[in-house]
Amino acid sequence: MTVFTCIVPAYNEAPRIGRVLDAVARHPLVREVLVVDDASTDGSGDLARTRGLRTVVLARNMGKAVAVARGLELVRTSHVLLLDADLVGLKSTDIDRLLEPVMSREAVASISLRGNALLAWRLLGFDYISGERAFPAHLVLQKLAEIEKLPRFGFEVYLNDLLLATGGKIGSVRWPGVISPLKTAKRGTLVGIRDEIGMISDIYRTVGASRSLDQLRRLKKQTVLY
Repeated sequence: MTVFTCIVPAYNEAPRIGRVLDAVARHPLVREVLVVDDASTDGSGDLARTRGLRTVVLARNMGKAVAVARGLELVRTSHVLLLDADLVGLKSTDIDRLLEPVMSREAVASISLRGNALLAWRLLGFDYISGERAFPAHLVLQKLAEIEKLPRFGFEVYLNDLLLATGGKIGSVRWPGVISPLKTAKRGTLVGIRDEIGMISDIYRTVGASRSLDQLRRLKKQTVLY
């Protein structure tokens, strides 16, 4: 039976996380929503607890990869749904569409293609660093120690390698009405630019520039656009 645990890693996303949680909290295919509060200072974790959701609070800011790993430790379902906490415009029907390729077994996993994804990703038909994914839990549950050691934003490209190794189809699901705000809009120009550069650096530290290009090539072959 295909059942999902939803993991929502969050760091200072109080203005947005509530609507994300409202979209997923009562979804019929999601057994549990786990919010991992990465030492937020704006009450993000409190918003999860007021909705009665299981919340893990990290003692200090550890980065997304560690936050995801701490959530994965608690997964007891066949599959994982990973959602970023900053999404704007997310609806339960978007989650339906993201899960459908996996539920129908047409794809081993699915990845969102948000409305404001980079033009390059929209032209390719997939966003290889998107934070919204549905995938089998068994791919990652034996690799938690490795995941905890990844650079802060290295999880998505690490997972890409695991998905590609399955040889199965990967669904790229259009989410035209969903956006992820730019870091400059959330954090301010200077901090946002610093964070964007840090994320790109983490990606290359995880898989390297040449392997990153190889991921794009191989993902293009295994991806089906929905």
